[in-house]
Amino acid sequence: MSAGSNTKQSGGGMGFGRGPFAGPGMPVQKAKDFRGTLFRLLGYFRPQKYQLIAVVVAAILGTVFNVVGPKILGLATTKLFAGIVAKMKGTPGAHVDFGYIERVLLILVGLYLISSVFQYLQQYLMAGAAQKTVYAMRREVEEKLERLPLSFYDARTHGEILSRAVNDMDNVSNTLQQNVTQLITSVVMIVGVIVMMLTISPLLTVVVLVTVPLSFFVIRTVAKRSQTYFKQQQAALGELNGHVEEMYTGHQIVKAFGQERNSLARFSTLNDEYYDAGWRAQFVSGIIQPVMMAVGNLGYVLVAAIGGIMVARGRIAIGDIQAFLQYSRQFSQPITQLSSIANTIQLTISSAERVFELLDEAEEIPEPAGATVLSNLRGRVQFEHVKFGYQPDVPLMEDVNIDVQPGQTIAIVGPTGAGKTTLVNLLLRFYDVDGGSIRIDGHDIRDVTRGSLRRTFGMVLQDTWLFSGTIRENIAYGREDATEAEIIAAAQAAQADHFIRTLPESYDTVLHGDATTLSQGQKQLLTIARAFLADPAILILDEATSSVDTRTEVMIQEATNELMKNRTSFVIAHRLSTIRGADLILVMNHGSIIETGSHEELMAQGGFYADLYNSQFSGPALEPVAATSGEMRLTDD
Repeated sequence: MSAGSNTKQSGGGMGFGRGPFAGPGMPVQKAKDFRGTLFRLLGYFRPQKYQLIAVVVAAILGTVFNVVGPKILGLATTKLFAGIVAKMKGTPGAHVDFGYIERVLLILVGLYLISSVFQYLQQYLMAGAAQKTVYAMRREVEEKLERLPLSFYDARTHGEILSRAVNDMDNVSNTLQQNVTQLITSVVMIVGVIVMMLTISPLLTVVVLVTVPLSFFVIRTVAKRSQTYFKQQQAALGELNGHVEEMYTGHQIVKAFGQERNSLARFSTLNDEYYDAGWRAQFVSGIIQPVMMAVGNLGYVLVAAIGGIMVARGRIAIGDIQAFLQYSRQFSQPITQLSSIANTIQLTISSAERVFELLDEAEEIPEPAGATVLSNLRGRVQFEHVKFGYQPDVPLMEDVNIDVQPGQTIAIVGPTGAGKTTLVNLLLRFYDVDGGSIRIDGHDIRDVTRGSLRRTFGMVLQDTWLFSGTIRENIAYGREDATEAEIIAAAQAAQADHFIRTLPESYDTVLHGDATTLSQGQKQLLTIARAFLADPAILILDEATSSVDTRTEVMIQEATNELMKNRTSFVIAHRLSTIRGADLILVMNHGSIIETGSHEELMAQGGFYADLYNSQFSGPALEPVAATSGEMRLTDD
């Protein structure tokens, strides 16, 4: 998959400046099993069930105290209106009872304060419950990733795995943190408002409820139209991000081939498409709120008109009409919130489903009870009638037999796809053999702990890997208990000490990202120092000098030669001239070992190895001459 296509996937799913959640009109991926995933997600709340009960109780009480407010305020309005009317009529002793109004207002302030306390308590408790739940899920995902076999990672892009472990978990976290309490509050608000409106006037309640189907019709109609535009915007954003990412990563190639104008023209076209789709999507989506307000205002006008007539006829108090108008306003707000939450919850369940799919993946074969812990190894490795295939019906290796004695250097050569890396994967038990066995010092590797098995090996790969941290921490990656003297000794053995001390902070120099401040050769020397410090019984080298200059190659070769002393070593070679001194050369093709022997023996046979070796040298100007183990010297003829 190209970089561009990866970007399209990630870019398209990022949203449109509105955070990770979908708005009313945005397209939402539906879960395959909404009900099952929902109940499974709720199961994670079981340890916090009492905390959740307290959240629901606090939400109900906070909303109830808030809902009662307009009704009580109406009492003050009715008393004030009655006093003013009586004074206007000249009724003897008529006055406005400000003491009563003051008491009502104080009660109202108290109710709102109590409501705020319960709402705060609700948010506080929910935050704790949500974070504990998400913490448990994240820990379960992390532990699962450690137990998954290498085949899982080989079959998926890093972006897909990270998306499930990070983005989808964030979606679940944000919904549990914010939208669950909002959902509870909105439902309680709707029920409470309807109850209060019914106590005031069933007729006016019916008038307000008539506008509800109209609101849902408007939301559904507008959302359906905007969803089409949001899909177009999503696709356009993915195309735009993909183009930008490709142009930046291939900037030198674009320059070299003079494609700047074409690149800019393509960007302008994609940018215009994104602008057009985005403008339409945002415009149509933005219609929802004003249309909802218009529908709400329609109900508001009807309530005011009918309520005014009822007040004039003495069928209802003016304070109740004031309260009812407030309730009609409050009624539309939770409905709009629920329509938005519905999309968010759908997205969250879809994200949770993707997380659960990860958690349900088949794990590595468990270690047997009482598995052996390898220690004090001599380094003998045996492949006995090994059979293996990445797919059950497509065998790659059949009846592979190798017997490597302690301290031997074994070179593995062959064309791309011959099975060289597969041999290493089987050694480290990243994959299990389908038949036969692999033994180290007589122990079947399926009967030993994976940790002790992999600590037996040291690896220096063609692609160096350094993490963000100090040089000291990178060298000590395989041995966290290493002393300062041991770290320096390892660096000296790897011929890395000199260049490390020329850096501003020496061993405390912090490497960031892919350590671009170091050359490829310097990074390779650090990985060799790491292998020195780990002091493995068996060494695996994968053409560590393939991408460095000649002088650095000599340094790396000297360091690896020192590292290989008195160790069983497997050398995956691409440049065959670097392994002439190997004790045994295994020539692989199509997963099988087709030739074995020393360099001289294989050259004398004039077979596949000889053809492969001679193909690396063209013309008589350069001719390989005798070299020490792991070293290549070329002389003029």
